[in-house]
Amino acid sequence: MIVREEQSGDATALRALLTAAFQAQPIVADLVDALKAHPMPLPVRSFVAEEDGEVVGHVMLSASRLDAPRRLLPVYVLSPLSVRPDRQGRGIGTALIVHALAAAEVANEPLVFLEGDPAYYAKRGFVPAGPRGFRKPSLRIPDAAFQVAQLPAYESWMTGTLVYAEPFWALDCVGLRPDAH
Repeated sequence: MIVREEQSGDATALRALLTAAFQAQPIVADLVDALKAHPMPLPVRSFVAEEDGEVVGHVMLSASRLDAPRRLLPVYVLSPLSVRPDRQGRGIGTALIVHALAAAEVANEPLVFLEGDPAYYAKRGFVPAGPRGFRKPSLRIPDAAFQVAQLPAYESWMTGTLVYAEPFWALDCVGLRPDAH
């Protein structure tokens, strides 16, 4: 397996992957497209995992903002993470997360946020964000699901409220939905 930057020729395979991985939430594929098209304070980073020439996983870092006391700070949000259902449980998701966090660190970014299962993401460098001085962007996000990875560029003044990029709001892709379980 290799993890690499998404390329333009991956579009069809990526959409099929997102549709398969998020069957209960088909809007996720539209969210990826919208995040790529939306003007951002940081470049969108989109990575795919490839096995035997097939795209089997994907992760995206898209920019949002942290409303910190000193100023608005551009930060990354890791969303979505997807692995083809028949390839889950093989370390593909972990490899994608490690790659994405390394890319954010190389770019000297201080923070990466996400909404997700704390049991899964805690083993991959994320910690609960609330106790570290961060406020979630929506009440629909369970406290335990709001997580952050603090990278070496992080400084103690970098606290505050995460403000998602507009596509998350426009497509209503914030927080958990009762019908998505």
